[in-house]
Amino acid sequence: MRATVIHAPRDIRVEERDTPVLIEPTDAVVKVTASCVCGSDLWPYRGVRGTEQAHTIGHEFVGVVESVGAEVTDLAAGDFVIAPFTTNDGTCQACAHGMTSGCEHSSIFGGTTDAYGHPIGGAQSEYVRVPDAAATLVKVPGPVDDDLVPSLLTLSDVFSTGHHAAVSAEVGPGKTVVVVGDGAVGLSAVLAASRLGAERIIAMSRHADRQALAREFGATDIVETRGDEGIAAVRELLGGELADCALEAVGTAESMDQALRVVRPGGNVGYVGVPAGDPELPMPFLFAKNITVGGGMAPARAYIEELLPDVLSRTIEPGRVFDLELPLDQAAEAYAAMDERRAIKVLLRP
Repeated sequence: MRATVIHAPRDIRVEERDTPVLIEPTDAVVKVTASCVCGSDLWPYRGVRGTEQAHTIGHEFVGVVESVGAEVTDLAAGDFVIAPFTTNDGTCQACAHGMTSGCEHSSIFGGTTDAYGHPIGGAQSEYVRVPDAAATLVKVPGPVDDDLVPSLLTLSDVFSTGHHAAVSAEVGPGKTVVVVGDGAVGLSAVLAASRLGAERIIAMSRHADRQALAREFGATDIVETRGDEGIAAVRELLGGELADCALEAVGTAESMDQALRVVRPGGNVGYVGVPAGDPELPMPFLFAKNITVGGGMAPARAYIEELLPDVLSRTIEPGRVFDLELPLDQAAEAYAAMDERRAIKVLLRP
């Protein structure tokens, strides 16, 4: 089969790899219908995170079940499924509390091995083996219209992650919200905040195309400046006040600092940007302002069933974050387009 492989910074190749097979009786093999490039995939692409050895990459996909192990009884060949970006066993303490991304046997697609020591491939491929398939995969009632595929794919990670930011920041009716970051996760956070009933949503963005989509997703205001100027702009929009909630969707020290400083005393920050450079929280500042910080790696599996009906009914269309679609063979161009900000998020079709 064909699979996307990262060899070194800015060295993405589509190569022939062995098609995965069932290893454990709890496995499934899925034929990928669509996958995509994530903002977090750009960290190794840019060399921010090292690539010690060449490996397949990608962790977001939807597809059709090809085969299942003997212990997988609620899925069958032909089922259309969403694969959250982390696997989970459904039985540990973390899973019992809905924190599936913290599962004791969690694996992320695109690593070298799963939690059981078996090879686990990346999602930017033609086929993927899924450990703990019964607990991990979410079956979508069929038939699935092709125009729904992009929005279903966002539930694998990006929209579930934006939702996690909003939930972690306690976004709800009547709340004022600032979203820091205008990538696919930030735009998803705007949509999630709107879905949860926020009264005012301020998107921090300098790019006209992303500003336009943010407004279509529910942003009431745009702030193009950053730092002290950005804080002043937020205050002006909110009548001299700061926001109730901030959603951080980048992962840098600068973005976290911005999120913390646009929130009122006693407010909430939900952070979901994958940390780059290990930004440290200013504990004296948090102590003095009583700001609550929550979030982290999104438990996508715990959110998919809640969000799926709104996608199927087309009440929301998170798949609009995909502004470029390419064949799998052009994965290198997909990475370059996102790295150079020529695309918000790229969908790949095998």
